[in-house]
Amino acid sequence: MSIDHAAVDADAKPAASAPPSVSQGAPGGSKGGTPLAEAIARLTVAPEHTGGYNRRAFKHWNSGLIPDDGCNTRDELLLEEAVKPPTKGEGCKLTGGEWLSYYDNVTVNDPAKLDVDHMVPLEEAWSSGAYEWDAGRREAYANDLASPRSLVAVTAKTNRSKGKRDPAEWLPPAPGALCTYLEDWTATKLRWSLTVDQAEHDTLVLRAKECPDSTVTYELAP
Repeated sequence: MSIDHAAVDADAKPAASAPPSVSQGAPGGSKGGTPLAEAIARLTVAPEHTGGYNRRAFKHWNSGLIPDDGCNTRDELLLEEAVKPPTKGEGCKLTGGEWLSYYDNVTVNDPAKLDVDHMVPLEEAWSSGAYEWDAGRREAYANDLASPRSLVAVTAKTNRSKGKRDPAEWLPPAPGALCTYLEDWTATKLRWSLTVDQAEHDTLVLRAKECPDSTVTYELAP
């Protein structure tokens, strides 16, 4: 994801040996890349780690990709994903603008009514491998603007409905959102070398059959 400029916080966008590059564009705009079913097959299946999660272990939001622009990660994400750019005021206060929440296909005209969702929720990431990371890597994960898959601006309603749940437990309600969501989830897990549990894996495999033309692009996180 490129940020050329400079919301609210809630959670609720094994790695390949030669990962393709991240595609540039809006969420769900992948072209080329690895077929979804093949990308899912690259994921490592393992039981989830239980216990020890603390949201404060993932520092966010930080100063984003442009430390001197006066905006934090969520501001930069909202600026990047706006269909109609908002006005940026003092302290990076955003007013106006327009966004499309792809989870529920709802247009939002007020940034205060948006949540910036971690595609793979922080608690899910913790259970899938982030419990072993140091604080710096967790912060990088929680503020990952370098990939168009890791963070996404959506309605607060759908984000909070999703919470910490994986695709075996929750999928976006919009009829046309399924394939994009499976792509984004898989790409994020691969990018950060996060595991999937058996139910999650089986759901991804099953629902990917509905998306025969879907592809996944990602780069390993540094």
